[in-house]
Amino acid sequence: MKLPAAKPASPATRALQVVPPSGPTAWLTTFTAGAMTFLCVFALALSIASGRLADRWSEALARTATIRLSAPVEQVQIQTDAILSVLAATPGIASFRAIDDAETRSLLEPWFGPGLPIEALPIPRLFEVVEATPGYDAEGLRQRLAAEAPGALLDDHTRWRRPLAEAAGRIRLLGVLSIALIGATMAAMITLAARAALAANAEVIRVLRLVGAKDSYIARAFVRRFTLRTLAGATVGAAAGLAGVAALPAADAAGGFLTGLGFVGSAWAWPLILPPLAALVAFLATRRAALAKLKELT
Repeated sequence: MKLPAAKPASPATRALQVVPPSGPTAWLTTFTAGAMTFLCVFALALSIASGRLADRWSEALARTATIRLSAPVEQVQIQTDAILSVLAATPGIASFRAIDDAETRSLLEPWFGPGLPIEALPIPRLFEVVEATPGYDAEGLRQRLAAEAPGALLDDHTRWRRPLAEAAGRIRLLGVLSIALIGATMAAMITLAARAALAANAEVIRVLRLVGAKDSYIARAFVRRFTLRTLAGATVGAAAGLAGVAALPAADAAGGFLTGLGFVGSAWAWPLILPPLAALVAFLATRRAALAKLKELT
């Protein structure tokens, strides 16, 4: 009985056979891709979460203002009534209220501890103002307060919002630069691994040239092998990074900056771009290294 002829290997499969499937370069490439992608996931998570936190703080301050009243004891209640009257007559204000002593005590408790004697301290009286849409005229409100309550000072939080907006932009830029630096490091490591593999297989390359193999064919074999190794390592690194980010503490108002350092909603899809991006970096780095090394071996 005649057995069916074996299906001939495809050109891509035959090209892959030129490069040894294991060895130090294989482990180095896979480990480097996995480790760098793992770090990229955390850099991406930190960048997105920090920018989101700064945006949330800036948005929370955007529609609020504070009026601080510093006046003699006998004038406090008189000027308080005047401030409330001015706010009630000002268009563009959604709501306003005077912050009582109990709330002031709770606001100062993290710095001064519990049991702070508010009554015995010259602490200004505070008023919270929430802006409507459209908003109020801040300069006009300041002038009316200066006329009706000389001890009142309006703070529309502009000096707080601007640094937060700048911080959000810089944090995002830092995240992009970190990912670019990690990608450059991965490209350098893969380039070294590819050159080492080419040098180790110098005799094989000479034999291939003797039987008519072109440098483009040999380079393509190394590029394909290292690209696949990088893609596999990056996929494992991205999966490990996503698992690590998912294990971080969830967003908590009491936790502040150290919680909620993860992805939200569609942001979870961003790390899925990293393995193909790592494979592209490996493709470009290996191709350049292979062509340069083959010229040296001529």
